[in-house]
Amino acid sequence: MAALPSLRQLHYLVTLAETRHFTEAAKRCFVTQSTLSGGIMELERLLGGPLVERNRQNVGLTPLGTQVVKRAQSLLADARELMTLAQELAAPCTGDFQLGIIPTIAPFVLPQLLPAVQQAMPKLNLLIHEAQSAVLYERLQQGQLDAALLALPFQTDNLHVIPLWDEPMQLVCRHDDPILQQSKLEVAQFPLDRLLLLEEGHCLRDHVLSACSWGDKPNPDNPTLRASSLPTLLAMVAAGRGFTLLPQMALATLSLDQALEVHPLTDQPYRTLALLCRRSTTRQPEIEQLTRLLQAQSGLPM
Repeated sequence: MAALPSLRQLHYLVTLAETRHFTEAAKRCFVTQSTLSGGIMELERLLGGPLVERNRQNVGLTPLGTQVVKRAQSLLADARELMTLAQELAAPCTGDFQLGIIPTIAPFVLPQLLPAVQQAMPKLNLLIHEAQSAVLYERLQQGQLDAALLALPFQTDNLHVIPLWDEPMQLVCRHDDPILQQSKLEVAQFPLDRLLLLEEGHCLRDHVLSACSWGDKPNPDNPTLRASSLPTLLAMVAAGRGFTLLPQMALATLSLDQALEVHPLTDQPYRTLALLCRRSTTRQPEIEQLTRLLQAQSGLPM
């Protein structure tokens, strides 16, 4: 039987692909630069072709190297799950659990979730990673996260999706906004030229547009209608720049300016909160417990 690449060699290559720097990759792998370089050269010999393009300015991947990195990430994720499986069989709900959460959910859910997890699973070390949906999705696919809490609609491909609850969105505007003169507050009647949104990349922006059937990018060339955070978004509304829609959990915890009013909508739009994990996960006991704890926050039966 021909010699096979080792997981250590694949780890060297994946880390180098992430850092594009031999010295930094060696530090992350806790080896010397010569050890890492030798491991990758041996991997190239085993696979029969160059994986890395080396020069003084930067480090790049060859076409073969790019394909090998993709497969290596999957193999390393499987290996990590193998280790986790062994730990779980010995003692479920123990050790580290890597949970990703998007920024428009994290500050509103974590104050209740963290103490609830501590009480329900005292031997579990819940590690939180806050990032936008696309980043969490990639980390979840690569096995760097055990689960991710985000909001739908969002691409889920072959991931296992556990819907938690539907969260209504409500209108936020100044008390003297002309929009309040409408007989019915229906999103279909709102003027798009005054709609305030978060910047592109924030999933809440996409949720508002999707839930309201407003298409892809209203006013994409007007940077004054985009904000980088929810407090900034509210400040822009208070300043009379326009109106926005925010999820119910955010409105329950954010401080609102005295000039602002919150109104329910006739054609109630919503986003769906969901817990995502890989179908091959070995952390099913923890995920089932997290599902119950999260649903308890929404008033759903445990």
